[in-house]
Amino acid sequence: MNHYETVFILNPVLSETQVKETVKKFEDFLLAKGAEFVSKEDWGLKKLAYPIQHKKSGFYHLFEFKVAGEAIDAFEVEFRRDERIMRYLTVKLDKHAVSWAERRRAKLNAKA
Repeated sequence: MNHYETVFILNPVLSETQVKETVKKFEDFLLAKGAEFVSKEDWGLKKLAYPIQHKKSGFYHLFEFKVAGEAIDAFEVEFRRDERIMRYLTVKLDKHAVSWAERRRAKLNAKA
């Protein structure tokens, strides 16, 4: 099982329930593929660096998870099929990135 991190941006015109529903859809998809979640973060509504589909903001979400590599292709196909997703990026984490993510999470938890 490889360690991955996915950040995706949802359309800002969605209601809060639609956002939660969409996030739950992708969570369930990964769980069905045998993924083990390490962390899930809701970064909220943020301004985009440049307009995407004539929108200037979007709802950001981060998933950090472990799953077999074959599941990633199917996961990204689901992102492409869903019109509520504006952008997504999935990155395979090496041991250094995993330790950095752990430190970042510890720092966030210490603040809260």
